[in-house]
Amino acid sequence: MHFNTIALIGRYQDSGLDAPLRDLANSIQAAGGKVMIESDTANNTGVTEFMVADYATIGAQADLAIIMGGDGTMLGAARQLALYNLPMVGINHGRLGFITDIPLHIAQEAVSRILNGQYEAEDRVLLEGRVIRDGRVMYSGLALNDVVLSRAGRGGMIEVRVELDDVFMYSQRADGLIIATPTGSTAYSLAVNGPIVHPSIRALLLVPVAPQTLSHRPIVLPDTGTIGLTITALGRVESGASVHFDMQTWSEIQPGDYIEVRRAHHSVRFIHPTGYSYFSTLRRKLYWNHMPQPCSESE
Repeated sequence: MHFNTIALIGRYQDSGLDAPLRDLANSIQAAGGKVMIESDTANNTGVTEFMVADYATIGAQADLAIIMGGDGTMLGAARQLALYNLPMVGINHGRLGFITDIPLHIAQEAVSRILNGQYEAEDRVLLEGRVIRDGRVMYSGLALNDVVLSRAGRGGMIEVRVELDDVFMYSQRADGLIIATPTGSTAYSLAVNGPIVHPSIRALLLVPVAPQTLSHRPIVLPDTGTIGLTITALGRVESGASVHFDMQTWSEIQPGDYIEVRRAHHSVRFIHPTGYSYFSTLRRKLYWNHMPQPCSESE
C-alpha cells in the first residue's frame, strides 16, 4: 500500500454517516491498512471500534486523511491538517462537492485505487490572515477558500482602503470584499461574479461584494504579495462588520482595524484517483454542456 495509516474524518452531523464510514474503514483494514477515526467523528457516529485520534495525533501518525462530507468538512480538516503536510482525499457526502470530488457510491473503488498507487496529487494555496488594532493582533486564522470582509446584516456599507505590498490600490464603499484562492473561486466569489481560476495558477482574487461604484471590478493578483485592508469607516454609528476565514468568524471589526492577508507558508495537498479532471467537476457542478430541452408547440 502507498499509504499505510489512514485517518477518516466525517461530517458527523449527517444522519446515516456511520454506515458508509464503517464500510470504508473495514475495507481499508481488510486491505492491510491501519485505520484512525477522528475523535469527534467517532464519538458522534458511534464508529469507535477503530483507533480514535485527535487532529494532532492524526497529523503526527497518519499517511493520508480521507474526508467524508461536504466541502465545509474539507475546509475545516484542511485548516487543521495543513501544518502537518498530510495529503487528503475528499468523498462527497454533501451537495456541491467541488473539493470533495469523489461520489459516495464509488468511494470504496476510488480509495482502493488510491491506496494501490493509482492517484494524482495537487497542491492548493492556503491563506493566512490577521486583524490588527493599534499594533495588537486581535484575531488570526487560515483559509482554504477565502477571507471575507462583510457588513453586519442591518449595517451600512463598509469603507475600506486596499493596498498590495503597501502600495495603494483603491478605496471603496461596498457590502464587503472577498480575498479568495483559486480553490475559493468556485465558492462565494463565484456567486458575486468573480472569475473561475484554475487551481494550478498561483494567484489571489480580490472581489468586491455589491460595491457602490460599479467600476470596481474583480482583479486577479500575484499570490506573492500581501493584501492590506484598512477599515476607514462603517456605514452607520451602530453598524458592525465581520471578517470570515472560511467558516471561522470574528465579528468585532471597528474603524481603523487593519486586515492583512497573504499566502500561507503551508499548502494543502489533495489526492485524486488517476483520471481526475477539474473540468469534469466544473461540467457536473455548473451544468456546463447541459442542453435545454426544446419547447413544444403548445408552449
